[in-house]
Amino acid sequence: MGGALALRLELDGYACDWHKSGRSALADLKSGRHDLVISDIRLPDLSGEAVYTSLLEQGQGIPPFIFMTGHATVDQAVRLMKRGAVDYLTKPFEPEVLLAKLRELSACREGGAAVSRLGISPSMRAMEDLLARLAPHDASVLIMGESGVGKEVVARWLHGLRHDGTDRPFVALNCGALPESLMEAELFGYEKGAYTGALKARRGLLEQAEGGTLFLDEIGDMPLAMQVKLLRALQERRIRRLGSETDIAVNFRLIAATHQDLKTRIEQGAFREDLYYRIHVIQVRIPPLRERREDILWLARRFMVESAVAVAAGAEGRPLLLSPAAERALLDYAWPGNVRELKHVIERACLLTQGPMLSAELLFGKASKQPKSTLEAPLGDWLSSQERAYILQALATQDWRVQDTAKLLGISRKNLWEKMKRLDIRRKGEEPS
Repeated sequence: MGGALALRLELDGYACDWHKSGRSALADLKSGRHDLVISDIRLPDLSGEAVYTSLLEQGQGIPPFIFMTGHATVDQAVRLMKRGAVDYLTKPFEPEVLLAKLRELSACREGGAAVSRLGISPSMRAMEDLLARLAPHDASVLIMGESGVGKEVVARWLHGLRHDGTDRPFVALNCGALPESLMEAELFGYEKGAYTGALKARRGLLEQAEGGTLFLDEIGDMPLAMQVKLLRALQERRIRRLGSETDIAVNFRLIAATHQDLKTRIEQGAFREDLYYRIHVIQVRIPPLRERREDILWLARRFMVESAVAVAAGAEGRPLLLSPAAERALLDYAWPGNVRELKHVIERACLLTQGPMLSAELLFGKASKQPKSTLEAPLGDWLSSQERAYILQALATQDWRVQDTAKLLGISRKNLWEKMKRLDIRRKGEEPS
């Protein structure tokens, strides 16, 4: 159990030292470098309680202890809690119970525990540090990054840092997913009778985000007319519903995201420069997965653990494993769809596997030997070919329904049409446009 639990904690971003005996753990704990101890009561040599007592007798500060055992008694639990133990878990228990306790302890510790939710690469750790510094402030944030890198995940992470433990709203809108005719009503709301079909008043997203976060994804696709109205709302912190003559005060933090170069959009006359500077107070760039390869296997294993299918499929309840060839294939692939594509690949393999090991063939298909194409062809050509193959696969799974495919890929219908045109993607027998 110890090895599986250590793996589960590492996949959630915790750095773990696993010891198979009490004496080994006690020697390591004397270094004073640990933030928390999870110990079984029954160990091969010393008991967990004996380890705890030995540290107490040293007269120095010790990290919090969480004890676990399959042989719990009320007296033992009370005795340990009175002596300072943080918690006491009776086996069997769900890992999420332990993880919830760790998150609670991390939030209470000054400075927090070294837990990463976004990645283990230096670039992602640096980004987490930046987000932690931004969290207490209400300045607008612009998140830049390719499709699929996890811009909404980062936005939600920042929102969680800012409003941890509170029920503040996180309201999201993909600006490329709605036609201009509907966007104003969606953002600003409307009064009863404002237009045909408005049978009752409705709060817009700017009102719904009160006291929390408004996340506008793909803001580069927002129509110019709506950009003017959004800018005014940000400047005045007041809005007016459709069909109303009364202003309503609003208070929210804006986080915007885009995969486009907004300066280029400004030059093209498609984006307002004044709005750009309004939302560009702080810029956060999420690097594509190919630039942070340290995260690939970490994310893959995390997706395996998160999948209920993976947990059920593991032999005797053990988590699934990646074969050495599968690890090489994951690392060699360029991931044009970034983290979203990686998650889809892992989830598909978890559904199809019949054993505890995920192979390269299961991940990519027997005919899909992943070439080291970044060395055999120009990077741009390689990325385009992989992007084309990825979109074709997504279209096939959705029976070529563009709207459904765009939703699956996490991009707007307009964006998907543009990619299909650029990459010459069309259904068999369809004439070029």
